[in-house]
Amino acid sequence: MEIQTVDRHDRISDKELLQLQLQLQLQLQQQQQHSYYFGFDLRSSPQEDVAQYLPFLQYLERVTGYSFKLHFTPKNSSTVDELGQNKTQFSAMGATSLLKAQSKYQVVSLVRGINNQGKASYQSVFVVKASSRISNIDDVKGLKLAFGGRDSTQGHLIPRIMIVENDFSLKDVKSYVYTGSHQNCAEAVIAGKVDVCGMQDQLAEKLVDQGLLKIIHRSSDYPSSGIVVNKTVPAKVAAKVKQALLDFEPEGKDSEGLYHWEFTEMPKGFVAASENDYKNLQQWMFRLGFLKGNNEHVQEAVK
Repeated sequence: MEIQTVDRHDRISDKELLQLQLQLQLQLQQQQQHSYYFGFDLRSSPQEDVAQYLPFLQYLERVTGYSFKLHFTPKNSSTVDELGQNKTQFSAMGATSLLKAQSKYQVVSLVRGINNQGKASYQSVFVVKASSRISNIDDVKGLKLAFGGRDSTQGHLIPRIMIVENDFSLKDVKSYVYTGSHQNCAEAVIAGKVDVCGMQDQLAEKLVDQGLLKIIHRSSDYPSSGIVVNKTVPAKVAAKVKQALLDFEPEGKDSEGLYHWEFTEMPKGFVAASENDYKNLQQWMFRLGFLKGNNEHVQEAVK
C-alpha cells in the first residue's frame, strides 16, 4: 500500500476554484436540462399507481437517455395546473384533464393508450355491489351515486354523458359524491356507503371477477387516456419521447420489470395521437359545463 504525503501548504488557487465551480454548475445545468418530471391523474391508490409508473419511467430513461422523476400532485393543485405551470413536463392524462390543459396552457397530446382489445379507446361503467338487486341504469334514479375525481374522464365525464343519454340528470338521484379515484369509488359501493359508482372498465372488470361488483351499464367507446407534454419541452425532446412511447412493447421486449401493467389504461402500449381524437368529448365538456365558452381549438399533436 502506497502512502502519499499531503502538503498542508498546498492550496488551490482562486482561479482553479472558480473553474471547478463553473464546471460543477455546468454539470448541474446539463443534468437539469435532461431531467423531466412526470405527473399523472390518480387512478387507483397512490401506492399502486407509483408501483406501475416507476418501472415505466425507467424504460423511458433507458431508451431516451433522459432522466424522469414521478411527481405527485398536491391536494391544492391539479395535474392540469402542475403541467401548465411547468412543475411537470410530461403527464399521463385522460381526455378531461387534457382538454382543460390544452384550453388553458396549449399542451400537446403525444400518444393514446391501447386497451386489451387492441383499440385506442375505453369505456366507463356503472357498477353496484355484486349482491344488489339493481340491474340497469334506469334503477339509478333516487339512489346514492358516486364518481371518481372531478377531472376524471372515465370516473366523471363519461358517466355524466351516460346519465344524459338515458334521459335523467343529477337532480334525479338521491345524492352524489366525488371520491377522488376509481378505487375509492368502487370501495364506497362495496362498503355500502353509496349504491352506484361510475368508473373505468378495466378495474371494474377485475372487481367483478373477484365477486365484489356487478356492472349494470356500459358506455360507448371513447378515446383513451394518453401521455401529454407541455410547451416548454424542446420539440426534439418531445419527439424522442414520443417515439419511445410508440416503440414500447409492454407484453413483449419491454415487459421485464413492469408491475401489473395489464391493469393500466394502456396495457398494449400506445398509438400516435391526432388533433381530432377528442373532438366529441370536447363538445360534451362544453355542454356539461366542464369547459366554458365556445373554444373548439384542439392543439395539434406532435408529428
